[in-house]
Parts: sequence; C-alpha cells; structure tokens
Amino acid sequence: MVTVSDTQVTWLTQEAYDRLKHELDELINNRPVIAAEINARREEGDLRENGGYHAAREEQGKQEGRIRQLQELLQAAKVGEAPTTKGVAAPGTVLTVRYEGDDETEDFLLATREEGTEGGIEVYSPASPLGKALLGAKDGETVSYELPNGSTQKVTLIKAVPYSG
Repeated sequence: MVTVSDTQVTWLTQEAYDRLKHELDELINNRPVIAAEINARREEGDLRENGGYHAAREEQGKQEGRIRQLQELLQAAKVGEAPTTKGVAAPGTVLTVRYEGDDETEDFLLATREEGTEGGIEVYSPASPLGKALLGAKDGETVSYELPNGSTQKVTLIKAVPYSG
C-alpha cells in the first residue's frame, strides 16, 4: 500500500513515471535544436522585427519551464502500484462522495493531474482542500473542508476503491 503523508510527494504509477521521464529526456535532448534555431534567427539581422527569433525564444522559455516542472515532480515522486485496500481514501483510489445538501454522488480519482486517466474520470489532487480533507477517511465517514469563499463544506465518502486504469 502506498500512503503519502507529505503533500509534496506525488504518487505515480510506474507507467506514468516512465512516460513523464521520457518526456523530460526528449525536452532535454531538444535543447540544442532550440538553441540552434535561436542562433540561426539571430543571424537574420534586426532582432526587433524578427518574429522567428522571438518565437524561438518563447518556445525555449516554455520548454525550460516544463523541464523544471518535470524535474521537480519526478524528484518528489513516489512510484508504486495503486493501493489495493478498499474503504480508505488514499492517493490512487477512486472516491465516490456525496456533498451535504446534494442527492447526487460524484466519482473522482485522488491523484495528481500528471497521473492522468484514460477513462475521462475527474482527477483531484491529494493536496487540494477536498483531497486533504478526505485523505485517510473511511467509507461512510463525513469530513469538512474550507471552500475558497471561506465557508465550510461537508462531504461524505460513500466508497473508496483502488483505481484500475
């Protein structure tokens, strides 16, 4: 079972970790290509009116930002299989909840956005106010969390089951 007590840790399956590591490697390998593009555009002359140069610099900035994001994410990642325990809200479980005052239930995966899903199920972070409130909750338990407007919302965990992707 994978439990995460530090909200800075990101739970990832091995597949998601490998996919993100591959993306990071590709971005790092692409650095010389972008640098060469910038140099080629710089040699075209006046930089004030050189749209290609500015576009290449902007692309470089975006790539460097994504490289930093992936490096931080993978450094803090905890790789493992989805929890196999039913009935307890943990990263990697699909939660069915009912908000106080609402008859409908909602299903979502408690994981990071980077984990992603194929089935289109909503993904909520364990670091979000709702995720933090539900972490460790057991089936049938009601917890409260603070909404952005400062009011308190109660939510009942109907069931927690391991995500099967």
